[in-house]
Amino acid sequence: MEACVTPYPEVTSANEVAGGELKKFPARLFAIPPRIAAGLVEGVTVESYEEDNKLWKKHVNTYKRINKLLGTTRYRNIMDMNAGLGGFAAALESPKSWVMNVVPTIAKNTLGVIYERGLVGIYHDWCEAFSTYPRTYDFIHASGVFSLYQNTCKLEDILLEMDRILRPEGAVMFRDEVDVLIKVKKIAKGMRWDTNLMDHEDGPLVPEKILVVVKRYWVGGGDNSTSAD
Repeated sequence: MEACVTPYPEVTSANEVAGGELKKFPARLFAIPPRIAAGLVEGVTVESYEEDNKLWKKHVNTYKRINKLLGTTRYRNIMDMNAGLGGFAAALESPKSWVMNVVPTIAKNTLGVIYERGLVGIYHDWCEAFSTYPRTYDFIHASGVFSLYQNTCKLEDILLEMDRILRPEGAVMFRDEVDVLIKVKKIAKGMRWDTNLMDHEDGPLVPEKILVVVKRYWVGGGDNSTSAD
């Protein structure tokens, strides 16, 4: 089990708080996590952490303009498939929803930072099934997931697993390189998802794009239908 446990940093005296003292929620969402302040997360500094927060506040504002239901009770159960430092969940922070932050096993280990921000999270390999019931999540955020896995497993397998855990009429927000999203869009349309490929918030010249999809509610052999919402 050692590989699955995120231990607290060691302390030098009995008067120290193991792992560093944390602010109360919700202030701890944007406070500097003790692991980062102590330089224990490779490649992450206080400055880069603060820049990451600014970036995700900007991204989430864009998402809310695209989908005005985000942050409401319409999407109560949300998943971030490639959570990084937890910036998406922190920027979205709402008493009307909760976010499961997933740290891919082939990505940088940032789960300790997510916990110190007062968020929930888990390790997972997206080449395998995710341990949850079908139709658990209303909204899925997938930033850079397919670039991360494109040489590791099939895009179809990840998308089918997303389809399994997403509720009918639930939405997915993809953020990735345009060539990757074009492949994703083609597969998603074959799964009867409604798709809309959009430019990056900084303009059409940015190679990173946003793909918004909605899982339609339909049944075989009858009059297929989906909500007007």
